[in-house]
Amino acid sequence: MEREDVLESGEGRPLLPLSGTSSHSENELSHHGSRSHHKPSHSKAPAIILGFEYLDSVAFNGVGANLIVYLFTVLHGNNASNAANVATWSGTCFLTPLFGAIVADTYWGNYKTILISLVVYLLGMITITSSAFSASSKLYQCEGGACQSASTLLFCGLYLVAIGSGGVKAALLPFGAEQFDDENPSDREKKGAFFGWFYLCITLGALTSMTFIVWIQENISWGLGYSIATFCMAAALAAFVLGTPYYRRRLPSGSPLQSILQVLVASYKKRNAENPRDISLLYEVNKESSDLVQQKLPHTNGFRFLDKAATISALDLKDGSPQSSWSLCTVTQVEELKMFLRLIPIWANSIVYAAVFAQMFTTFIQQGSAMNAKIGSFSIPPASLCSFEIISVMGLVFVYNNIISPAAKKYLGNGTGFSQLQRMGIGRFLLILAMLTASYNENRRLESAKAGETLNIMWQLPQFFVLASSEVFNNITQLEFFFAQAPDRMKSICTAMVLFSMSLGNYLNSFIITFIATVTSGEGRPGWISDDLNKGHLDYYFLVLAVISIGNFFVYLSFAKNYTLKKVTSES
Repeated sequence: MEREDVLESGEGRPLLPLSGTSSHSENELSHHGSRSHHKPSHSKAPAIILGFEYLDSVAFNGVGANLIVYLFTVLHGNNASNAANVATWSGTCFLTPLFGAIVADTYWGNYKTILISLVVYLLGMITITSSAFSASSKLYQCEGGACQSASTLLFCGLYLVAIGSGGVKAALLPFGAEQFDDENPSDREKKGAFFGWFYLCITLGALTSMTFIVWIQENISWGLGYSIATFCMAAALAAFVLGTPYYRRRLPSGSPLQSILQVLVASYKKRNAENPRDISLLYEVNKESSDLVQQKLPHTNGFRFLDKAATISALDLKDGSPQSSWSLCTVTQVEELKMFLRLIPIWANSIVYAAVFAQMFTTFIQQGSAMNAKIGSFSIPPASLCSFEIISVMGLVFVYNNIISPAAKKYLGNGTGFSQLQRMGIGRFLLILAMLTASYNENRRLESAKAGETLNIMWQLPQFFVLASSEVFNNITQLEFFFAQAPDRMKSICTAMVLFSMSLGNYLNSFIITFIATVTSGEGRPGWISDDLNKGHLDYYFLVLAVISIGNFFVYLSFAKNYTLKKVTSES
């Protein structure tokens, strides 16, 4: 479903956090100094990780891409509850990477986090496959509570997958980045190419699932389709373990939240202190050299109450050094927290975007299920149209990089074209158009149904294409923006926030669906999201989402206009 989600995908490509941790040992990077005593980069390691990610994407999307159809056709759930259940599960899949990133950075490191998560992941896949065979064996008797055991088994498996995939999403891309030596120019170039190949593997895996596996599920056997996805996960685990001798690994360096907590504690302790008028009197490390290269950030005027953490008192210093990091912090530490706080409004705004974008995996598929899925003699599973969106994303990325971006650079004359904030704004605007297009198509479908005709599923292609355009401008740029604007010591947590916003967006989508279904039904009314969509008004639902997106767009414009971009004054 969510293409892991790219990178995500959510059942989109998952936008994975680009984090790294430091380590020590003869095979790992030194936490305290030179990086010359680590295992050399091995060409097989990145290839193994890329192959792993392809199989992982096939497995994950093999479960999620067609889940809403499985819940309706096999377990006989109603449309509103099915959409809410899928949205809730998707949200959990984007929530768990946040915890996975914290565990990897603080306790286990990326390698161990991936390995343990994979065991949970595979157990979940096996459980889902077992539930599919169990439900299919009593398909014709599956009424009322008769499918309760199969449904319970399914959801146990789904949430095991959510937990296991969370650890993988949080740690795999950073682990892949660890395989390259940043001090080697050749490795730096290969590392940049690796990110592109990683994105491609996620995309191709999702495409494989949304065509091949979805077709098998709907035309041959759900159990067989889930078995293929489970086999891919088992193969991924085997490949990852066999590749162990080739990996370069880093040990965890401690919680990325510690610096935030130190500033908060120090500023609270000095809440009655006065900030100096001369900002040069605030505490900052000023060494000619350091074992660890760290960016120094200039003082800014926002959130001035946090400056108290860098205000020097008589008891703070001993021989020029702070006696406690919980009483005196550097200006850079304070500014890192300020930067984190400035990201919060953009992040919160992206939650609403994610909630509306999630229609691709819920109501868009339900809409397609009520259409004529035949093209000639070939029947197209409604979930497979998500593959058209994926192909559109791939094509639009090429068009943007080779046509739109150069044209924007030339027209704007700034050498960079559209800024990250501008691109995310364009993506949010295109989401409005996608919902309006979906509403128009649903209205047309309802009119055709009244006339005794069934609208062809190809009418959905425009709304998927506009949604793909929105994803190219917003989703991909959002990961780039959060990574670029994050403080050095908070890159992991800030990029994990992208996935977390998708999680909350799916939860919000679940709430919106449930709320609208409840408000619009009852007293003989079928409601807008009816089990029989011909009696409902899904077009009104899409219009509501368009209105919500319009409001969210203008709120974003306000946030973007007042956003202070990250600046670096020097390095120590």
